[in-house]
Amino acid sequence: KPHRPNGDRLNVDQQTVNMLHSAVRATTERGNSLLKTTFKVLRRVSLCPWRIGHITAAALVLLHIEHGRTT
Repeated sequence: KPHRPNGDRLNVDQQTVNMLHSAVRATTERGNSLLKTTFKVLRRVSLCPWRIGHITAAALVLLHIEHGRTT
């Protein structure tokens, strides 16, 4: 959600913050989408957030191996 104090136009600093926020969000949403489409089981997980983090990390490793990425 854009930061707009009192409905005024955004200054350069606020525009920069919004742009950075959008860039980070887009990257994480793309990663989430890629994991959920590749590993369909992740769509309906109802585990503890700590456990799903470990499962997602393992899925990410498999995804990197599948696509030949090292980073």
